[in-house]
Amino acid sequence: MTTRAKRREITEEEDVHPDERWMASYMDMVTVLMCMFIVLFAMSTVDQDKYEQLANSLATGFGAVDAGKVDTAEGVVVPADLVDNEGESPTEVTHSADAIDPADATAEATANAEAAQQEVAKLDALEAAITGSLAAAGVADLVEFQITDRGLTLGLVGSETFFAPDSAELTAAAAAVLDAAAPAFVVTGQKISVEGHADKHGQSQAFATDWELSASRATKVLRRLVEQGGVGGGLISAVAFGSAQPVNTGSSPADMAQNRRVDIVLLSNQPDSVRALIPGMVAEN
Repeated sequence: MTTRAKRREITEEEDVHPDERWMASYMDMVTVLMCMFIVLFAMSTVDQDKYEQLANSLATGFGAVDAGKVDTAEGVVVPADLVDNEGESPTEVTHSADAIDPADATAEATANAEAAQQEVAKLDALEAAITGSLAAAGVADLVEFQITDRGLTLGLVGSETFFAPDSAELTAAAAAVLDAAAPAFVVTGQKISVEGHADKHGQSQAFATDWELSASRATKVLRRLVEQGGVGGGLISAVAFGSAQPVNTGSSPADMAQNRRVDIVLLSNQPDSVRALIPGMVAEN
C-alpha cells in the first residue's frame, strides 16, 4: 500500500469517529434544566393557606394594611427576644402609654372649665374694684369694660374725651381715669397691653400716618401709668394699630370718634385651653 493510500484510510477513520467532548457540556446543561423544572414544579404546589399567612405577616411587619384574610399579628413585628413576659413589645407599650385615656380627657376638660370659671370670677372682681375707684373719682361712665379670652379690657372711647382729633395729648379726663385705675393695675400684677387706635385720616401736620398717631397715643397712656401710677415697666407694653381695626366704619364725626381710642388690656395668664372657655362663660352669666 502506498503512502497516499494510507493517508486516505486514516482520514476516513477520523471522519467516522469525530471529537465527542462537547457532549459533556451538553449533559451538564440538560441536568441543570432538569433541576430547574423540578424546582418550578415544587414551587407550583405551595400550600395556599401558608402562603397567605406568610404574605399577611410580611405586610404587617412593614406597616401595610392586610387586604386578605385577617392576620394574627398586630402592630410591628419584633423578634421574640424583644417581647416582654406579658407578650407586648416595647413599641406597643409606648404606644399604649401615649394613647389618651377617656377618663383623663374628661378630667382635663373639667379642670379647664373650673379654671376658666375662676378666671372669670377674678376678672369680674377686678372690674368691680376698678369701677369703684373710677366712681370715687367721678369718671366711671367714661370707661367701657369687656371680658374676653384675652382678659379684661378697659376701653377709653369718646369724642374728645381722651384725645382731640389729630392729637396724642391726654385730656384732663383721660389723666383722671388713668390715675384712678392705676392702683388696681399695680395690685393685680398682671401684664398690661396698651393698644392705640386712630380714626382714618392719613397724613396730617403732626403725624405722617395713622400709625404714628396711634403709637403716640398708646405711649402717652403707658407713660402716665408707669410714671404717675406706679405700674412696673416690665409688665406693660404699647401697641399701635393705626386705623386698621375700626369699631365703626361710618364717616360722621361721631362714628370717627369711636375709632379714636386706646384699649388697656389686663392680659390673662391662663393657658389657651382655659382662655378659650372664657367667652362662653361670660355669655352665660
